[in-house]
Amino acid sequence: MIETKEPAVFSDEVLKRASKIKVLLMDVDGVLTDGRLYYLKDHEDKAAELKAFNSHDGLGLHFLNFAGIKTGVISGRISFATEERARILKMSYVYQGHLEKIPLFEEVLAKEGIKADEAAFVGDDFTDVPLMQRSGLGCAVADARSEVRERAHFVSSKPGGRGAVREIAELILKSQGQWEKILAKYEMV
Repeated sequence: MIETKEPAVFSDEVLKRASKIKVLLMDVDGVLTDGRLYYLKDHEDKAAELKAFNSHDGLGLHFLNFAGIKTGVISGRISFATEERARILKMSYVYQGHLEKIPLFEEVLAKEGIKADEAAFVGDDFTDVPLMQRSGLGCAVADARSEVRERAHFVSSKPGGRGAVREIAELILKSQGQWEKILAKYEMV
């Protein structure tokens, strides 16, 4: 027997916040990945870092791009895997190696000519809270620290690296009346 889950129900406040979003920014480790890091030796006997990204999250980001909503990452770590994933997903913004994320968030707002309430941020740990609180839609993944979840406008039902970003992408698209267009594109309606 296949177990199915009802679609997420979003509060009116969350839908109102999501309806304004023009840019979705995210942390990487613990949001786009499950937070685990793998190290292997490369051809020069140096450590190479590996990360696993979720294909459903990637498709959700693709849907946002299709709808004209820009995406990007602001991460405390530097990783080739992150750079490559961002390139594949055509992210507009890729900032790595920054634990102090506020100046980068403000830079994105200025480049896009938008206000903070038109940006969403998805995080999982303390370093993400300042951007979550400045954003119009501050999101935490289901397995974020409890202190982080308490400060979010929306907490996904899925954990980081396992569908949380897809859920948030769908929230934004549904709130803006774009979801039916996505479904129609893939002959789902």
